[in-house]
Amino acid sequence: MNSYQPKSLLNELQYYITPPHNCSYLDDKSARMVFLDPAHRIDVVTLSELSRMGFRRSGDFVYRPECHLCRQCLSSRVPVHEFQMNSTQKKAWKRNQDLHVTIRSTQEANEQHYALYERYINERHADGDMYPPSQDQFEKFLVHSCTDSFFLELWHQDRLIAVSTCDLLDDGLSAVYTFFDPDENRRSLGVFAILKQIEHTQKLGLPYVYLGYWVPHSNKMNYKSQYVPLELLIDGQWRRLNRSLSSEEIRQLGNSLMTTLPSGWNNSIIK
Repeated sequence: MNSYQPKSLLNELQYYITPPHNCSYLDDKSARMVFLDPAHRIDVVTLSELSRMGFRRSGDFVYRPECHLCRQCLSSRVPVHEFQMNSTQKKAWKRNQDLHVTIRSTQEANEQHYALYERYINERHADGDMYPPSQDQFEKFLVHSCTDSFFLELWHQDRLIAVSTCDLLDDGLSAVYTFFDPDENRRSLGVFAILKQIEHTQKLGLPYVYLGYWVPHSNKMNYKSQYVPLELLIDGQWRRLNRSLSSEEIRQLGNSLMTTLPSGWNNSIIK
C-alpha cells in the first residue's frame, strides 16, 4: 500500500489509500478510500477540520472516498438554525413525544446497547456489510473512537429503543450511526433520531449536523436530501440545496458526478 498525501491544510498528517474494492453504495462500481493513519490520535479541532474537508469517522478510522471517475459520495450537513421540518418529519416528531433523551459517553456502552444493535443488524441489514453482528464489531465500530464520542439515547419509559452515535465537533455534531428497535416501525425512529440530533445541536449553539455521505444514485441514501436546507460538499466547496429535489433532479445530479459538474447546473436550486 502506497503512502498518499491529499492536498489539504493537514498535510503534516500521514494518509494512506486503499486498493480498489467493491463499492458499498453502487452496484458494479469500485471504490477507494483515503484514510488517516489510525495510530495517530487526533483532537476535536483536527477531526472538525477533516469533517469540513469531507472525511468521516468509523471507529478509529477517519476516511474519505477517492474514486476514479465518480464523485457521488457527497458530504452533507444540515444548517440547524435554518432547518424547517417537512410534513413527514413533523408527524414523526409528534408521534414520539412520549420518548425521553439521555446522553452518555460511548465508553459506557453495555449489554443493553449491544443487544439493540444486534437485533437491528439482524433484522434490518442482514444483506449488508455489518452482518453478522458481533460484540467485537460493535465495539470497534461504535465504541472505539479517536475522539470524544457519545450516545444520544431514546427511551420509552425504562426501555432503550434507539441510539445515535455522535461526535462533537467545533462546529456541530457528526451523526456517525443510528440503530433502533426494528419492531417500532410506526415511530419512524430513524427520522426522529436525526431531528433530536438537530435539536441537540441547536441547544449547543452550534451551526451544523453532519449527516455523512449522500449518494444520489443510491436510493437507500436519498432520505438525507429531505433535510433542507442541506449543504453538499461538491468539488471542495459547500453548496446550498434550498429544497428537496425530485427523483429526476437527483438522477441528473448523480449523472453529473460520474464525470464533472456542468457549469451553472441548476442554479435555481443549488447556490
